[in-house]
Amino acid sequence: MLVEFDTLPEESRVWIYQANRSFSETEISEINEKLKVFIEAWTAHGQDLQSGFKVVYKRFIVIALNQNLNAATGCSIDASVHFIQQLEKEYNVDLMDKMNVSYKQGEFIAHKSLIDFKKMAKQKAVSKRTIVFNNLVTNIAEFKENWEVPASDSWHSRFLN
Repeated sequence: MLVEFDTLPEESRVWIYQANRSFSETEISEINEKLKVFIEAWTAHGQDLQSGFKVVYKRFIVIALNQNLNAATGCSIDASVHFIQQLEKEYNVDLMDKMNVSYKQGEFIAHKSLIDFKKMAKQKAVSKRTIVFNNLVTNIAEFKENWEVPASDSWHSRFLN
């Protein structure tokens, strides 16, 4: 059951899929339509899952689920992963690789492998003040407060001096 992302409770579970490139406006429009269709049909053991989504910075797909009504199950999580994998194929984009880092460079979103990010940290090309995206947040409250944070406030801090 599709609902507006911003109407979901703060404790709703989130999954963040980070693209290795920006989506075009046309792609975002198509992806929004595909997400609407997927979420409208998304169920767990035949029960509707109250969910919403947003595409942020033309690069992040964020899906949220109100687990107060019905929790995701193994099968429903598998269905969402298959859906994201289908988007990867269709748009020739990487959304599942957790070994990549996105961060802000001014108004732009940069995307690097974790190895390259570590090198940049050693070279002082990124600092504790660099705004990073902590895709490990687990609910909407954390998404709002701890997703877009200085590297010093995230797991990224371990690479910085």
